[in-house]
Amino acid sequence: MTTTRDIARAAVRNRLARVAVELFRREGFDKVTGGEVAAAAGVSRSTFLRYFRTKEEAVLSAFETNCDAAASTLRARPADEEEWAVLRHAMGAFLQPYYEDKEDSLALARLINDSAALRARRLEMMFHWRNVLADILAERAGRPEGAAVRFLVLTAAALDCLNVAVEQWTASGGQQGLTAILDQAFAALTPRRGGAG
Repeated sequence: MTTTRDIARAAVRNRLARVAVELFRREGFDKVTGGEVAAAAGVSRSTFLRYFRTKEEAVLSAFETNCDAAASTLRARPADEEEWAVLRHAMGAFLQPYYEDKEDSLALARLINDSAALRARRLEMMFHWRNVLADILAERAGRPEGAAVRFLVLTAAALDCLNVAVEQWTASGGQQGLTAILDQAFAALTPRRGGAG
């Protein structure tokens, strides 16, 4: 059950993240300290650290619920649906925030692309996503013998398709259709019938 205190904490956390991202965009991620973010938000450094352990976490908190949305999508798909098609639907769940606020999403994507520290932390996050989603695929299949590697590889490939789509969309300044790029990426890895290579 969500309490008033939980709601208040979430509001403070969201505000701190917004202030942090805005400051990082203006000044550069590597040039701004956690203490400077705290000062800009009007709180102490210890308060900032109570909500975020690192600057990277403050930026990437925008993606925290993405995996939950993708996991829910995976679980809701028909049991007999082909794995790659199921994963395409799951990756679509990751795109929702990009449609809700295109300009903020573009700015955030550019900020991440410009920072080695943020890119590395995002890879850690995606490693976690891969494991969560692969486990759900295995559950859907009744965990057949030796399936773990197959599902990890499929999920890793799907997440790479997502990354490529977001990278291309960001490079185009949001002019290309994000869903269309993701469809192209998935089509590139869709097994062809009849043995074509």
